[in-house]
Amino acid sequence: MLTAAEVLAQNNFGDTRTGGLAGPMGLFLILVLATATVLLIRNMNSRLRRLPDRFPQQGPPATPDQADAAVVDPTDGALTQDSSSAAPTGRQQRRNG
Repeated sequence: MLTAAEVLAQNNFGDTRTGGLAGPMGLFLILVLATATVLLIRNMNSRLRRLPDRFPQQGPPATPDQADAAVVDPTDGALTQDSSSAAPTGRQQRRNG
């Protein structure tokens, strides 16, 4: 029968030779991720260099009155809701979202 000292003395910490692939596989994954990061950064920098220094204005800046007039009701008045209604409960949010 095993005693408590024998159970605690067993080597179960992975320094046996059965799992010898973890180190090289981890190194490989780190190198792949580092290479992908470098390539993505280079691609992003080249795309940013191609952008113009300034973008042309689309038109005169809209005043707040004009901005409100440009908003269109997506429901076209079919569903009218009171904005002072209570917030949806958690169950309603899960059902809708």
